Order: sequence, then structure tokens, then C-alpha cells
Amino acid sequence: MVDSLNDPLEAGEVPRAFVVLKTPATPKELMAFVAQRVAPYKKIRQLDFIDAIPKSASGKILRRVLRDRQIV
Repeated sequence: MVDSLNDPLEAGEVPRAFVVLKTPATPKELMAFVAQRVAPYKKIRQLDFIDAIPKSASGKILRRVLRDRQIV
């Protein structure tokens, strides 16, 4: 899932991805994979690895839970 992260130094907001890994991968590999397929302004600037995407009882992604996560 991709969300935005406030960044006053760059463009105001930059893309941040939340990733659940099925197989081992490094942040560099994932960012390079995405960079080859999207426009430059859509390139992911930060990756957060999580155990599972939080979902509501109806199956919708709880974006506010992800957005409120502390940045490490």
C-alpha cells in the first residue's frame, strides 16, 4: 500500500510504501523495481516493512492506522 509522507524540504508530500514481504528483498531492490515502472515524481522515497496490512471487518485497508505509524 502506498501513502504520502509530509516532507517540507521536497515537494510537500512524497510517496511512502508499506510492504509485506513474501520473499526476502532489500529496500534498494524494491525501490529500483518501482522506479523502472513509474514516473520520477511517483518514485517511492521511504519503505516501511510490516507484518500485515491492517484491515477493517469488511476488508477495507485501515489507512489511518498506517498513516499514524511512527517513522523509524
